Amino acid sequence: MSPLRTRNPTGASLGLKAAVALGFAFLHFPIAVIALYAFNSETSAFTFPIRSFTGQWFARALARGDVLGAIALSLEVATVAVLLAVVLGTLAALAVHRRRFFGRDGLNLLFNLPIALPGIITGIALLSAVRLLELEPGLATIVIGHVTFCTVMVYSNVSARLRRLPRSHVEASMDLGADALRTFRLIVLPGIASAIMAGGLLAFALSFDEIIVTTFTAGAQRTLPLWLLNQLAKPRDMPITNVVALVVIAITTLPIVAAYRLTGRAQGAAP
Repeated sequence: MSPLRTRNPTGASLGLKAAVALGFAFLHFPIAVIALYAFNSETSAFTFPIRSFTGQWFARALARGDVLGAIALSLEVATVAVLLAVVLGTLAALAVHRRRFFGRDGLNLLFNLPIALPGIITGIALLSAVRLLELEPGLATIVIGHVTFCTVMVYSNVSARLRRLPRSHVEASMDLGADALRTFRLIVLPGIASAIMAGGLLAFALSFDEIIVTTFTAGAQRTLPLWLLNQLAKPRDMPITNVVALVVIAITTLPIVAAYRLTGRAQGAAP
C-alpha cells in the first residue's frame, strides 16, 4: 500500500498565493509609482518610460522653506495631539472599562464615534464650534481637531488591552495591601503600556497625514498634507511634490509598523 498523502494545514495553494500577490500589487502599485517618479530626472513628472534617475529633487525639496515649514508644522501638530490623546484616551478607557455602570455601552459608543463619522462631517462640526467660541483658526484649532480622532485610537487600544488584563492580578495586589495608585503603577500600567504606545503611534500616523479635518480648522496654516493638495495646481513642481509625498509615506509607515510590532509582541506575551 502506498502511504497516504497528507495535506499541510499551513500550506497555501498556488491560486491563493496568486490572489494574495494580486491584492498586494493592487494596494501598493500607486505607492510604487510615486516612489519611482520621485527619482525621475525629467522635469515632466509622469513621462514613461523613465530615461534616467536622479536624487536632485530630494535636495531641492529640502532647500525649500515652504516644504520644511509644512513638515515642521505637521510634526508639531501630531506630537501635541498625540500627547493630549494619550492622556485623555487612557483615562477614558480606565474609567469606562474598569467599572460597570448604567450607560457604559452607550458611552463606549460615543467615544468611538469620531473615527466612524466621515471626516467632512467632523470638520464641519469643528468649524461650527470654532466659530461659536470665536476662536482664531490656527495651530490650536488644528490640534483640537486632531485630538478628536487621535483619542479614539488610544482609547480603542487601551480598552482592548484592559479587557485582556486579568482582574485577579489587580485583586491580588489590593489584597496584599497596595492602594489603588500603587496597584495602577505596578500592575495596570505595565500591562497597558504597550497598548498606550501602539495607540499613540497609530494616532501620530493618522494626525501627520490628516487633511479633511485640517482643511476646516487650519485657517492660514499649511500642514504638509495641505501643502501637497495645493501643489496639485502646480504641474511644474510635480517632481518635488512626488518627493514630499514619498516622505509622508515614509513618516507615516514607520509608526504603523512600530505599532504593529508592539501589538504582536503583547499578544504573544499574553497569558
